[in-house]
Amino acid sequence: MSAAEAGLTYPGRGAGLRDVYRNRFLLKLLVMKEIKVRYRGSALGLLWSYLKPGLQFAVFYVALGLFLNVQGSTPNYPIYLFAGIVLVNFFTEALGNSTRSIISNRDLIRKIYLPRELFPVASVWVSAVHFLPQVVILLIVCFFNGWSPSIWQLLAVVAAFAMVSVLAVGLGLFFGAVNVYFRDSENLVDLLVMMVTWASPVLYLWSQVEHVLGRFFWVYQLNPMTIAVQIFHWSFWTPTLNQTQAAAPAAALVPGLVPFWLPVGAVISLLVLVIGQITFSRLSTKFAQEL
Repeated sequence: MSAAEAGLTYPGRGAGLRDVYRNRFLLKLLVMKEIKVRYRGSALGLLWSYLKPGLQFAVFYVALGLFLNVQGSTPNYPIYLFAGIVLVNFFTEALGNSTRSIISNRDLIRKIYLPRELFPVASVWVSAVHFLPQVVILLIVCFFNGWSPSIWQLLAVVAAFAMVSVLAVGLGLFFGAVNVYFRDSENLVDLLVMMVTWASPVLYLWSQVEHVLGRFFWVYQLNPMTIAVQIFHWSFWTPTLNQTQAAAPAAALVPGLVPFWLPVGAVISLLVLVIGQITFSRLSTKFAQEL
């Protein structure tokens, strides 16, 4: 009887992300462990989830909103700015932590076998835990500014967040595996993380990029993070504008944002996930030896 007929698999090989679903209990334990370890000995604990984006917001708002007077041309600029920051923070934290997840858990990987994909996926879940309190703050501020979104805007937010999560898992699997063999990957990811805020319309309007790029604006739109940030602006920022502000050029929606660009971003994110899973599966068989 062959190994396949007996229901066995070769050591170090598994069903990829399907094993993560089958081991949901282990995933939950890893997420709880990551949170406890991260805030062990910390006096503020989860309050850091509020302080970091709060400081980022303050710096960008003072530098761009006040000194460069971006808020003069962008109504409700604080909401516009924070809506982008919370999503970008989720992605950058998820990508950075998932890249280091295999190295950080080297002792556990050396001792026992469990689906290696659990570690990058757990890092993304931890980032989602930090993302939630930031969204609560954003919602409170939006409500005080007359926020009244449509059901389509709420559904678009969920779809955008799911797309970013898939993208983060895919890149986390890819760089997490490559980082075991080439530690320069962490430095490359740090560069990517630094660029994300500026490569998406978090601090500026998408129309400014279109004015510069012209007919090549579609290249800018191929970035799933760009699409997701635009959707967050449409869903959180736009419903807080009055009729006059909503009719201004600054509040214009990217043509085809939801019916065209959102599916495009979702396909790109899924493609990244497939590439990340294939790379991870091929490299994970020798993680224990390399670590």
